[in-house]
Order: sequence, then C-alpha cells, then structure tokens
Amino acid sequence: MDIEKKKESYLKRKRRVRKEIRGTAERPRLNIYRSNRHIYAQIVEDIAGKTLAAASTLSKDIKGKLKDSKKAEIAKKVGEFIAKKAIAQGVDKVVFDRGGFLYHGRVKAVADGAREAGLKF
Repeated sequence: MDIEKKKESYLKRKRRVRKEIRGTAERPRLNIYRSNRHIYAQIVEDIAGKTLAAASTLSKDIKGKLKDSKKAEIAKKVGEFIAKKAIAQGVDKVVFDRGGFLYHGRVKAVADGAREAGLKF
C-alpha cells in the first residue's frame, strides 16, 4: 500500500468517526493521536473550543520514567495520566475519539488505562 493511499484511508476513517462524535460540557471528547514514536491524548470541549487536559509521551511526568517500557505499556500510562488530570478538573465522563486509528494496540491501551484510572466512556 503506497503512502498516499494509506493517508487517504486514515483521513476517511477520521472523518467518519468525527461525524458522529462531539464533546459537550457534560461529556467532553477524549481525543487520541498516535505517531510511530509517541502517543498524545487530549480532553476537548468542542462547544467552547477548549482543551481541558492533555498528556503525551513527551510530558515531563511521563517521559523520564518509562524509557525501557514497551509502547503499549507507555500508552497505558498516558491514559492513566490523562484520566487523573481530567478527574482533578471535575470530568469523569468522556466520549472516546480514536481519531481514525483502529481500536487495538496502543489506542486500546490508552482507553484501558483511562478506564482503570476512573474515567467512564
């Protein structure tokens, strides 16, 4: 599969997912972005256009601790970290936005980590 076809497929999935999902004040959107090396998570309220919490593998709290861990383990820690930040701001229910990525591997690990830390999807 060439790169252009792969990117086109990703964008089609992303548009299809985002067509259905909106983050409100009661249930903001937990957005995931995955690159080859890093994973990013944000909790966004779409109506106000504000990011309530953010975490990634580049965050200072996560970056130094997990150098010898596998990618899925690190993704799970990112999910736990974003959940703790959200709960500290009074958000306990979210809508999960996988962002065009398939729900397995690191994306699933972030979701599992956030659920274990107390977020409800």
